Amino acid sequence: METANTEEVQLRHVEKDVLIPKMMRDKARERCAEKVEAFNHCCKEAGFFMVFKCREENSALKECLTLHYKDPAFFEECKQEYLREKLEYERTGIPAKNRKQKLPTSM
Repeated sequence: METANTEEVQLRHVEKDVLIPKMMRDKARERCAEKVEAFNHCCKEAGFFMVFKCREENSALKECLTLHYKDPAFFEECKQEYLREKLEYERTGIPAKNRKQKLPTSM
């Protein structure tokens, strides 16, 4: 890992306040997948009355997500991952989402 190099990198405002928090939201939703699924299921079952019937699931989901959003160690973890992806992009010119795609098997 290149943590020594990533420590020295200065983050732009958009990286610190938009891009890394977006990564945090995505990862927090993965970590809270059970709560997300419970809330989604409740909403589908309750239909129009979801505001009233799904309060408990909504509260549990918000609590789980907020726990991650406020965790400085989680921010640091996401920041390091963001910086690794950024350095890899600068090195290869290939965005992370394209690097994660599988290569065709007919090559």
